[in-house]
Amino acid sequence: MATKTKTKGTVVALATKLIAGTSKHLGNGAQVTFAGGSYTATEITSKLQKLVTLRNNVEAAKASTRVKLAAEAADMPALRTFMGALVTYVKAVYGSAPDVLADFGVFPKARAPMTVEAKTAAAAKRRATRVARNTLGSKQKKDIKGDVTGITVTPVVATKPSTATPATPTAGATSPGATAGATPHTA
Repeated sequence: MATKTKTKGTVVALATKLIAGTSKHLGNGAQVTFAGGSYTATEITSKLQKLVTLRNNVEAAKASTRVKLAAEAADMPALRTFMGALVTYVKAVYGSAPDVLADFGVFPKARAPMTVEAKTAAAAKRRATRVARNTLGSKQKKDIKGDVTGITVTPVVATKPSTATPATPTAGATSPGATAGATPHTA
């Protein structure tokens, strides 16, 4: 025997068929006894119609809700941005007046100073994190040098560029900085 899954849609479809069958076969006004009670065709039809109406109302509400959710999803980001900008403005203008900020529903962040114990714990936690992550500072990184082995460096020999030799001064000319009568110094 095959079992059928009864979804809400199939229940409504069955109720609709039961209404049609009741009108066709039980419409003569006779009383039908089942489920611990006695019912007329009109009572049966009204109960089944109520089931169909409830389901249709739920489906209509779901459709309406989907439309409203889509509208919210479309409009919400811009409205939240606007609201955030307004909060920023209110904080900037009335930041020194906490009672006015409270009227807007905005409260300044209160930062309590850290205790000595909290500072010590935070420093220990930072050190432990640096050790765990092997984090190094710039000075420690500077001391690390890589060892390269197995590489042969071949120097590139370039030819010397030819330089023009300076013209030798004539016998009577003196070079700047040289005194008259001094012999030229050759190296």
